[in-house]
Amino acid sequence: MQKQGLELKQTQRLSPLQIQTIKLIELPVQELEQKIRSELEENPVLEDDAPKDVSIDEIKEEEEVPSYKTRVNNWGKDPRPEYNTFSVQESFTGSLMEQLGYRELDERQHRIASFIIGSLDSDGYLRRDISSLVDDMAFRAGLEVSESEVEQMLSVVQEFDPPGVGARDLRECLLIQLRSRTMTQDVKDAYRILDEQFQEFTNRHFNKVMSRLGMDENRLKAAIACITRLNPAPGGQMEDGYAEQARQIVPDFVLEENNGKLSFIMPRFNIPELKVNRKYSDMMNSAKDSGDREQKEAATFIRQKIDSAKWFIEALKQRQNTLQRTMQAILDFQHDYFLDGDESNLKPMVLKDIAEKTGFDISTISRVVNSKYIETHFGIFPLKYFFSEGMENNDGEEVSTRELKKALQDCVDAENKRKPLTDEQLVAEMEKRGYKVARRTIAKYRGQLGIPLARWRKEL
Repeated sequence: MQKQGLELKQTQRLSPLQIQTIKLIELPVQELEQKIRSELEENPVLEDDAPKDVSIDEIKEEEEVPSYKTRVNNWGKDPRPEYNTFSVQESFTGSLMEQLGYRELDERQHRIASFIIGSLDSDGYLRRDISSLVDDMAFRAGLEVSESEVEQMLSVVQEFDPPGVGARDLRECLLIQLRSRTMTQDVKDAYRILDEQFQEFTNRHFNKVMSRLGMDENRLKAAIACITRLNPAPGGQMEDGYAEQARQIVPDFVLEENNGKLSFIMPRFNIPELKVNRKYSDMMNSAKDSGDREQKEAATFIRQKIDSAKWFIEALKQRQNTLQRTMQAILDFQHDYFLDGDESNLKPMVLKDIAEKTGFDISTISRVVNSKYIETHFGIFPLKYFFSEGMENNDGEEVSTRELKKALQDCVDAENKRKPLTDEQLVAEMEKRGYKVARRTIAKYRGQLGIPLARWRKEL
């Protein structure tokens, strides 16, 4: 049998299977569910193997995804431009700082809020506890603050757009967004679910949720519809280059840790197992053998539908295999980080590193990591979080943006606070330490670290 997708040249056309697979790889799990529902409606040959005796239709728990063993090979070169997936979201930080400027705050409050904004992750979350921020402000910014002051300024930041920014976990992020909405019955129910039954809800124990909150199925469905319209990654919708539609994030992977051994699963959620309905094959064979012209035309039509169904089923299998191999490569590469979430253990990693480990094209890896999330015991992260921009130091060695930021922070920590270093002077200091960085890069990293301008850092 001829292998699909092996090292295609740019002059060659992609097969229907390759095109289908590429499109499916790009989809996050909730959009994949919609695509499958659409295919089931449009192609009568496709049949859903999912259990039919559920009591709450689509929102009930489903069985685990079958383990696919189909080998997936390279897809060839991507004719479209690469996604700008891993750019630093300067516009996000800048937008928050602009909103901060409209608040009537004294200099001390402004510095605290600026530090909080600089401590947010790229998806808009604050994944550090308040006591750590207090210590960092004292150590890095020379600012002695109390936890209550930080809490107060965090509540200010949490009022900014996009709604949900500054949340410390997914639950708080969604609750912040609901509090800003008109309190209809659906919103009230959604709020109670997240506030009182969040664990049961995330575990999809819907009967327990209904029983404990006194809701019927219709109210539960309406509340879930309200929740799924929220945006669990408020920072992600303000990426430079394109705007991502707000949507409910469903983790594509769930990390599991057992005595230091790491693995992951891919929850099925509402993705059914599909198959080709055999009665259509029988119909096609009988029509094909008939001497009637209309019957033969019908056989041709059925053949097209069967081919389309088979391509779709095979593409689903190859998507599964591609995601599994890519996630395993990321897990192996960043093993030490995934043990406890310590950022200092994140290695410099670019698309090429994972492409070489998996044998896939860089364009394929880009599609996998874009809009895919993993749930860990220390938070939910987009896969692109584990990649970093890389550049070389004066010795020609690759370093990550995190290493550069640490060096910049060290420069600021070591400066004379009576004469703080300007951005131009920081460029010179970084070069002394072996890093050649442009002034605009210094300004960008300084903002992300919550380091104020030189005039704001001056002390008597």
